[in-house]
Amino acid sequence: MKRVGILTSGGDCQALNATMRGVGKGLYNELGSDVEIYGFEEGYKGLIYNEYRLLTARDFSGILTRGGTILGSSRQSFKNMRIPDENGLDKVEAMKHTYHKLRLDCLVILGGNGTQKTANLLREEGLNVVHLPKTIDNDIYGTDVTFGFQSAINIATEAIDCIHTTAASHNRIFIVEVMGHKVGWLTLASGADIILLPEIPYDIDSVLGAIEKRSKAGKGFTILAVAEGAISKEDAKLSKKEYKEKLKNYKFPSVSYELADMIEKKSGAEVRVVVPGHTQRGGSPCPYDRVLSTRIGAGAAQAIMDGEYGIMIGVVNGKIKRVPLEECAGKLKMVSPKDQLVVAAKQIGISFGD
Repeated sequence: MKRVGILTSGGDCQALNATMRGVGKGLYNELGSDVEIYGFEEGYKGLIYNEYRLLTARDFSGILTRGGTILGSSRQSFKNMRIPDENGLDKVEAMKHTYHKLRLDCLVILGGNGTQKTANLLREEGLNVVHLPKTIDNDIYGTDVTFGFQSAINIATEAIDCIHTTAASHNRIFIVEVMGHKVGWLTLASGADIILLPEIPYDIDSVLGAIEKRSKAGKGFTILAVAEGAISKEDAKLSKKEYKEKLKNYKFPSVSYELADMIEKKSGAEVRVVVPGHTQRGGSPCPYDRVLSTRIGAGAAQAIMDGEYGIMIGVVNGKIKRVPLEECAGKLKMVSPKDQLVVAAKQIGISFGD
């Protein structure tokens, strides 16, 4: 009898259910009554506080196209995992206790970078874990792509496409703020006339120059795709402490509004800001993510049947690969200024404000 735990942690995305379906169907179809799968509610919170339910084969049916997560999720900061809760409970020991109480053979963990770091911590504590890379940011090291990324691209791109027609009609400058605090893969992939990423600090004069260049070419509108974490060259020179101090007194809702204010003051042009926000996480997974999630979930099921743990199920050169957690946990996959996508974008005239 295989006894498997499963949880979804951190921010949600469109393909969590599809991935769990791949795991569940992969195990139940192969092992039948020789497997039990326990779903922990609200991520690591369920593992810490012993909140779970037995998932049958029926629970994994009909959820391929369903967004969100049937188990619920919560954010449990990795840096606070070693800090007891308000009642003095040792969270790491509590997770280990739940794991051993249920006599689990392994724990399948779906989540992004913070989730992955805690998964690796549990591996170091002696638990058998399999991590599945979920994030719309596509910033997990060791895999070419994460599930949820393509679905989010589709939504961000559709938002920009819709803005394109109204921007052209009114000859306005539009800023579309795309999710991504630390990395800019989502913003880079969504496309625009000017793209501002966390990895490539921008100069406001370069941004204004790109807008003016379009205007002189007879293009009366400009669309900027701006990552949440986009940063100016001036702010990039600040220490972390200095930058945090600046944000304490920040008068703008986000960097996009600060940019809009600067552009209007320096150019006199009319600027509108659009923030798709959490719509980028919502809705059904796109067909690409449905297939990717099924492959990753089935890959996890096979690893469990093979008894191989302490791994992430990634995609490398288009193939499912088992990546040791110790090799990828705590690392971010950043956009390089020399990345082919960036180079190609610059070749066709897209500005990065640098």
